[in-house]
Amino acid sequence: MSVVISELTKIYGEQRAVDAISFEAPKGKVTGFLGPNGAGKSTTMKMAVGYVVPTSGSITLDGVSVTEDPLEVKKMTGYLPEHNPLYLDMYVREFLRFIGSAYGLKGSTLKHRVEEMIETVGLNREKKKKIGALSKGYRQRVGLAQALIHNPSVLILDEPTTGLDPNQILEIREVIKNISQDKTVILSTHIMQEVEAICDKVVIIDKGQIVADDQLTVLKEGMNDSNGIIITFEQAVDRQVFVSGGFEPKEYGENAYLIESDRDDLRAALLKITSENDLPLLSLTKAHKSLEEIFHRLTQNQKS
Repeated sequence: MSVVISELTKIYGEQRAVDAISFEAPKGKVTGFLGPNGAGKSTTMKMAVGYVVPTSGSITLDGVSVTEDPLEVKKMTGYLPEHNPLYLDMYVREFLRFIGSAYGLKGSTLKHRVEEMIETVGLNREKKKKIGALSKGYRQRVGLAQALIHNPSVLILDEPTTGLDPNQILEIREVIKNISQDKTVILSTHIMQEVEAICDKVVIIDKGQIVADDQLTVLKEGMNDSNGIIITFEQAVDRQVFVSGGFEPKEYGENAYLIESDRDDLRAALLKITSENDLPLLSLTKAHKSLEEIFHRLTQNQKS
């Protein structure tokens, strides 16, 4: 099952929050949906689950229209919004049973599904506690469990790791990777390391418009037009040897420099300098732009 968004537009007064965007999220993949604050991410995701009505355009889940058959779409989707809405006075099991019953689960099926979700998202140690007594990380797990309780084919996650500590982030990422194998997952985040860790495809939106839509590996390769070399040594090296050779080396971690130049023979020139000065060369590799740099370039180019 895939999610297909076509010419989707949302207008609030004079503001075009989402401006005729189109993209597809395939099954079995995690699609990262990125953009600066106010770019239209959350509005798009709310339209995708039927919480906000589009001004125009269409959204279909395996051919089912969100606007024409919203109840069917809600059965097919799991949604974890940025601000995770939970009943803090309810116990974990009690809350999941409540959500499951709202989706029509009953009896042994409901009981089995609740226990399965507790296991899947790692809530075993906390399952007898009230939600209000849980840490932020475990509350996010409860939110993820409620989004999955009815076994949806599409999962939409808006900033699922916001406010979590590094260990919690890694654990939630692992859960998302595992469940994405047989689902369509759309994930919104500001954390570029998260995108690189779990996303297969990236869609970038800025000022309500799509500025990139491609496989992560293809996007990074296509945007990496840097003509630079990262040169690393076994021990500290005086940068003046490169300055004397007409270069402007920039420190790039321990015992390493980034050297950028338009020269066609850059690699050969640097090897010559290291050889002539008997420098303890460890590696010499082409510099690649990070996803943060790619994101910055794409969104900054759109500023008016």
